[in-house]
This record gives sequence, structure tokens and C-alpha cells, in this order.
Amino acid sequence: MGDTPSKASVVLLAILVGINLRPIMASVGPLLDLLQRDLGLSNFQGGLLTTLPVMMMGLFALAGPWLLRLLGEVKGVAIGMTLIAAACAVRTYVESSSALIASAAVGGVGIAVIQSLMPAFIKRNHPQSAGMLMGLFTTGIMGGAAIAAAIAAPSAGKLGWNLTLGYAAIPAMIALIAWLLAAGNVHAYPTAAGLPWRSGRAWLLLVFFGIGTGAYTLVLAWLPPFYIELGWTAKSAGYLLGALTITEVIAGLLVSALIHRFPDRRQPLALVILLLIGGLACLMTAPLQLTALAILCLGLGIGALFPLSLIVTLDHARSPAEAGSLLAFVQGGGYLIAASMPVVAGLVRDEFSSLHWAWAVMGGGAVLLLALSALLRPLSQRTVVAQA
Repeated sequence: MGDTPSKASVVLLAILVGINLRPIMASVGPLLDLLQRDLGLSNFQGGLLTTLPVMMMGLFALAGPWLLRLLGEVKGVAIGMTLIAAACAVRTYVESSSALIASAAVGGVGIAVIQSLMPAFIKRNHPQSAGMLMGLFTTGIMGGAAIAAAIAAPSAGKLGWNLTLGYAAIPAMIALIAWLLAAGNVHAYPTAAGLPWRSGRAWLLLVFFGIGTGAYTLVLAWLPPFYIELGWTAKSAGYLLGALTITEVIAGLLVSALIHRFPDRRQPLALVILLLIGGLACLMTAPLQLTALAILCLGLGIGALFPLSLIVTLDHARSPAEAGSLLAFVQGGGYLIAASMPVVAGLVRDEFSSLHWAWAVMGGGAVLLLALSALLRPLSQRTVVAQA
């Protein structure tokens, strides 16, 4: 084992790396009409720009234990960050819909590699603070989405959409350099446990994470187009998504600060799922009159649900190796579930010229989440999930 990074270094790296894991998707919604005009994208293809990265996250996350054995955490995260930087940079020169969609897939691979290995890195270096550090990591993820969504339309008006999408490579390169300098030097890679295919508990966590993340990807992809079709400008819709993701960041920070007070995670889970249901109800019934309430409920609900889902999963791992394999399994299958939501919503919009039915379907999923959350008893009350 080589140098171990300090807790302060891990805090900084968790935030810096996390910030770069969503701009490749979050900047698409506010620019979708512009991309459709210039590249001839259909609503289905527009949905793919969010669905493909999430699908790649799922497929490559399942390879997490293999990546842990082959690359280790430090080298693996560095490779993932390099892929994200390259995918963003190439968008500066994209002139076709197929090239734009391909860059989304490459970026999704990079995101998946990082999300598979970062929990193991956190668990190995500072296991006693793993919940707090995972909360900061997911807060960084949502913070990056907020910045990307808010500046996308104004930047495209001044620089064009190519440069707007391309300059996301700059913070990715900064994070890569910081990671290489501060992540430590691990010579002996942790032994990775096998994926827990036979564990009912792992499957429960997978479905829970997938449905919850589906709400995140659906709103990320289609909230701006939804309000644009209601008469808002692209800039205003982008600011709205930015406000939503800032609310998510606040929720993530609250989770990081308060989660240690709730050894039983079911109570905060129930609260944030009810907020999500309330936000979706606002979108379905009175999206223009209840915009502020919808954004508040959705932001707090989604922003807290995402880190809580990962923290609950991490709670069921006894070691860094188990953390990596369980998170790989849960994120792998979960992101495949979540990947379906933006493209299904795109098909719904193509068919019915409205997204109201998409919000209704997600509302049903949120009700299911509420029921599943009751089954997520703390680790101290049951056996740790069995590994395959």
C-alpha cells in the first residue's frame, strides 16, 4: 500500500470529481431545441443524449469488481476522468447527431468507471466517514449539474452550442490533475468481491436505486423542454433547471450534515420520497401556477434521495471490496432502469406532444419507492448482504 490521502484531500477530490459527472447530460436539456434545429434531432434522439450515458453507467458499473482488480481505484478514476474530458472536448467540433450521441456514450463510460470505483476509494481510506464523504461526492455531482444547466443557454447565445458543450473539458482536466496529485499511490489493489447476484437484498437495493435515479434522469432531460413547450424561453427553462439542481445540492449538503443522526435511514427516505411525489403532482396538475413549489419539492426530494440511496447501499458493505462490488451491482442494474425514463418520455412526447403522462408514470414509481423504503432496515437489524 502506498500513501494514504488525508481526509481533507478526499473531501476535495470527492467534490472536484463529482462536479464533472453530470454536465455532459445536464447541459443538453436547455439546448435541446437548438440541437434539434441544427442537427435534426428527434425527441427520441434527444432522449438518447441522456439515456446513453446512463445506460453506459449501468453496463460498465457491473464491471466494477473487474475494474477494481485490473486497474485499482486511483488509476481507474483517472482513466474515467480522461474519458469524460475527451468526450466533452470533442463536442467542440461535432457537426452531426451521430457524433454527438457517440460522445454521450463515451462520457457515460467514464462516468460509470468513476462511480464504480469512488465508493471503494472512500470506504478504504476513511471508512468511519464514508457516509459523509459519499454525501459530499453526490453533492458535487448535483452541483456540477446545476452549473451546467444554468449557464448552458446564456453561453450558447454568446459562444454557440459547440463551445458551450466543449468547455466542460476544462474542469474535467483540472479534476484529473488534482486526482493524480492527491489521490495517493496504491500499489496493492484491493481484492474485489464478486457481484451479489444471489442476494435478494442486493436486488431490492438495485430496484430502489434504479427507480429513484429514474426520477433524476427524467427531470434532468425533460424539465426544460416541458416548460419551453408551455411558453418559457430556453434561457428561463435552463435557469429553472439550475434552480432545481441548486436545491438538490442543498438537499445533498443537508444529508451529509444530518445523516449520522439517523442510523435507521427509513425515516428520512420516507420524507424525501413524499416530497418527490408532491413535486410530480405539481407538474401534472398546475405546472405554471405551482412552478416554485414543484421545484422546491423535486429538488429536495431528488437531491436527498440520490445520496441516501447510495449511503443505504454502502451501509450494507463490510469492506472496501464489498463496497465496490455491491455499489457496482446496484448502480449497474439501477442505472439501466433509470436509463429508460428519458427515452420513454421522448417517445411519449413524440406520440402525444406532451410530457404529462411521463410525470404520471414516474409518480407511480415514487409510490412504489415509498413501499420499498419500509423494507430497508438498518444493517444492525439484519445480516449483511451475502456475496455471490
